Amino acid sequence: CVLAGKTTVFNAAKEPEIIDLANFINKMGGCISGAGPSTIKIFGVNKLNKIDYTPISDRIITGTYLIAAAMVGGKIELVNVNYEYVYSLIKKLVNSGCIIDYKNGKITLESQGRLSACSFETQPYPGFPTDLQAQMLTLQTIADGTSLIVENLFENRFNHVPELLKMGAKIVTRDRMAIVKGVSRLYGAEVNAHDLRGGAALIIAGLAARGKTTVSNINYIDRGYYHIEDKLNLLGVDIVRKK
Repeated sequence: CVLAGKTTVFNAAKEPEIIDLANFINKMGGCISGAGPSTIKIFGVNKLNKIDYTPISDRIITGTYLIAAAMVGGKIELVNVNYEYVYSLIKKLVNSGCIIDYKNGKITLESQGRLSACSFETQPYPGFPTDLQAQMLTLQTIADGTSLIVENLFENRFNHVPELLKMGAKIVTRDRMAIVKGVSRLYGAEVNAHDLRGGAALIIAGLAARGKTTVSNINYIDRGYYHIEDKLNLLGVDIVRKK
């Protein structure tokens, strides 16, 4: 943005965060056009100015808490969120049996009883996000029926599956696909986080499991969730961070 000349980015990501970043830089005095579509044009300026700016809410954190409430049951309200950013997830949760309402920047989800299994595949935005695949797969482990999950964007996105198997899940992986047969209950176990989203998925599994679950390597989780245990404690979860 502060280099002379024009830079063009082709096949750019279309996520809301890209648009928000461009808005942020433009308010600082930058000159970026095209954020949102696949071609972004950046014109260099002499300097950027100091500003106050509030970024958009994190749609992956929003989705993680929605999936957690859907899996455990009960009711959750999330504030300062954008319904449109997580619409692909909300459609799946509603089809699975959740009741979801959106009003004045608030999403309310209510989940009662066992949800129906739901197949899905990850896609670039506005499709189902790969960063919610692990969490949504975990929800399928106790759903009623069998689901097929296809990971189209990244390799090694099923590292959480062996850990879920320790908890009693029934999952078979084949290349970029996972077949999940829902069971009536998961059981607490000692599991290890191998990446950020998989670690969050294991915490969600622990919320719904019978007995105690210990998740190690939480440094991965901390990269994307600031003190996730504090947020969950607000919902009445019995969760403790140990050094």
